Amino acid sequence: MIRDREVSVAELVDAHCRQIHRVNDRLNAFVSIDEDRARRQATLADDAITAGTPLGPLHGVPITIKSSIDVAGLVCEAGTRLRQGYVAAADAPLVSRLKSAGAIVLGNTTVPEFLMAWETDSALYGRTNSPWDLARTPGGSSGGEAAAIAACCSAGGIGSDGGGSIRVPAHFSGICGLKPTPGRVPATGHFPASVGPFALLGVVGPMARTIDDLALLFEVIAGPDNGDPNAAPVPLRGFDREALLQTRIGYFDDDGQVPVTTETRSAIQRTVAALRDQGFTVEPFVPQGLDEALRLWHALFIDGVAMVLRQAYLGREGEMHSIVRDILRMSELDPPLTAESLLDVLFRRDIVRAKFLDQMERYQVLVCPVSATPAFRHGERSWSIGNTTVTYPEAFSYSQYFNLLGNPAAVVPMGQSAEGLPIGVQIVGRPWEEERVLAISRCVELVGGWQEPPGL
Repeated sequence: MIRDREVSVAELVDAHCRQIHRVNDRLNAFVSIDEDRARRQATLADDAITAGTPLGPLHGVPITIKSSIDVAGLVCEAGTRLRQGYVAAADAPLVSRLKSAGAIVLGNTTVPEFLMAWETDSALYGRTNSPWDLARTPGGSSGGEAAAIAACCSAGGIGSDGGGSIRVPAHFSGICGLKPTPGRVPATGHFPASVGPFALLGVVGPMARTIDDLALLFEVIAGPDNGDPNAAPVPLRGFDREALLQTRIGYFDDDGQVPVTTETRSAIQRTVAALRDQGFTVEPFVPQGLDEALRLWHALFIDGVAMVLRQAYLGREGEMHSIVRDILRMSELDPPLTAESLLDVLFRRDIVRAKFLDQMERYQVLVCPVSATPAFRHGERSWSIGNTTVTYPEAFSYSQYFNLLGNPAAVVPMGQSAEGLPIGVQIVGRPWEEERVLAISRCVELVGGWQEPPGL
């Protein structure tokens, strides 16, 4: 529409700003709204169209960024009072790539403290609400980003994911999200830094309402950067229909460890039927080694992060929000993480990953739940599913596996619960095969996809 002059960039930015002002008091999705700068950039973008200047693939598109990623001139506090007032001096590389492609950053979005939760609540900015039900969370830690995109406050944006933090909010909020392979999109400029053992888990990636938009964002931000220890020069690739149909797909709607809701099972079965109808071979398959992968993820994400936080902020634990103190208490139930036990975790991770990738020689793509439940009510910590009580954070194990294993994974909306809450499905691929994941996700979206939240 911008290229065909059906709408000006100024009109588009104005429409998004109006939507932000209309709904954000209820959602509380934004940390910063950079309205004046966005309007100035919109004027320049319209001038470029008039002048016939070559346009980037995102020319004039209004986007948002999670407030753990540096955007020059905006606060980047990662939701904690321990970084209160920190203003980014320069753009993260992926933000520079988005701006070079023509995108206009409207502002940045809320996160839980240190990104350590599957809900979005912080001492700095308070609680963020789901656009589907204000009494529920949009997920975490990219919850503000998911809420803003679902509510049409931005066309798309960037989140980060160390244990489901893109995928769970996408699932809870009814949008699409992509957790890439570590190194495919540079995590440089993210806080906490994705280095050392945490570089195995934490990635940054796109979030949007459709898979086509997700793919476009991915194509703009993908590529190596020296600041990312996993960076690799992997070229963008495509799949024609015939080649894509050669993909063998495995699926499971229960990992044998954590049960899921009936509606979640139905979303998986609907996905399987859709893919089979389109000519894919789809077979039931529960990978071996998921329990070990979850144990290793817990050691790195829960125990490892808790150890770093205690060392970095010794004596200041009382200044941390309750969500983070809950994680610290959770880690106290585990044996202390020592140099010897950390090495053991790292060695075992590589062994488990190799065995898992061997299994993906037969099934290049997996379909499975994102989490055990749809969006939960603020503050809930356990859920009854059948005869089982599922606790926090085990409800999100379906996402955590693939952080430890390093697989790319996308989320596609595929239905609603009996209470009218969105349910997404997870499409998992082999490392560095984001394009295949997105292509399969596009096929799934044909029978699912984003719907506007009611009542906003």
